[in-house]
Amino acid sequence: MKTITLRTLVREPLKVKRMTRTGDAVQVTDKGRPLWVLHPAALTDAEEAERSKAIDVILDEILREKPSKLSLSKIVLESRR
Repeated sequence: MKTITLRTLVREPLKVKRMTRTGDAVQVTDKGRPLWVLHPAALTDAEEAERSKAIDVILDEILREKPSKLSLSKIVLESRR
């Protein structure tokens, strides 16, 4: 279980959302004292299948694209100039 402060929850809710999306429980504390434990909501089998299918569609689109002729090292070097 991960622990975050109440301030982090209020200022960075997306960070907490990412933590719970991966299936981790998150304990919220205030001045070191535990307030809440946030658990991810359980997905139904239909929702999980739909999510998996959407991910597969996106990955298939990426694989169909032509590979770039530029190497990653050249892109990084150009961005540093």
